[in-house]
Amino acid sequence: MIVGAGLVGTLRSVVQYAIPPVSNAESSFPTLLLLLPNGNPVHTSDLVVNNPSVVTFDYPLQNEPNFLLRLGDAANNDVKIESTTVDVPATGGKYHSPAGVGPYGSVVSSSAICQHLGCIPPELRFHPPSSTNFPGQIHCDCHGSTYDPYKGFSVVTGPTKSPLPGLVLSYSSKDDTYSATMLVGSTIYGHTTDLSGGNPVSSSGTTVTTLGV
Repeated sequence: MIVGAGLVGTLRSVVQYAIPPVSNAESSFPTLLLLLPNGNPVHTSDLVVNNPSVVTFDYPLQNEPNFLLRLGDAANNDVKIESTTVDVPATGGKYHSPAGVGPYGSVVSSSAICQHLGCIPPELRFHPPSSTNFPGQIHCDCHGSTYDPYKGFSVVTGPTKSPLPGLVLSYSSKDDTYSATMLVGSTIYGHTTDLSGGNPVSSSGTTVTTLGV
């Protein structure tokens, strides 16, 4: 089963110009199971390698979308994603990105809010490695920022000065299920901390939705 159609994203109405800081790990992030719209857990077979559609879920706050990607090569074979050192041009800082999870180590996640001026899907989206434009990159149609999900969602081109905040996923090989556990790296655009500025998502889980583009 492929994740079903979901909500259409819109541009954020409030534009903030502060450069987001780099955050340390925060202890009060919830651990939430990723769920399909029908309430069943997301399994690996539900995730399409290099899915050209935008697959997101809200975490840790409502209306705070995050990408869910199963990354592969140009032939759509799973690619194991290693943890890497990510540079933050805005501050000169560095941090280690989360490694991919799942049976192939290919499932990764990040904030789906552009760190430049807060644009979200569909303006911000993943282009598969076979794409003619921006192959293997996340590109923002608003102002042209690009990120590399294969290297910790690091900055490829500006005007963004911060990578997309990385989301740590946990994987249960026993149940073939995925959970969101915390964010690392730069703070989500427009936030003082990743846990402030909105309402938490349901403690029972967070639902994955798909936007065709």
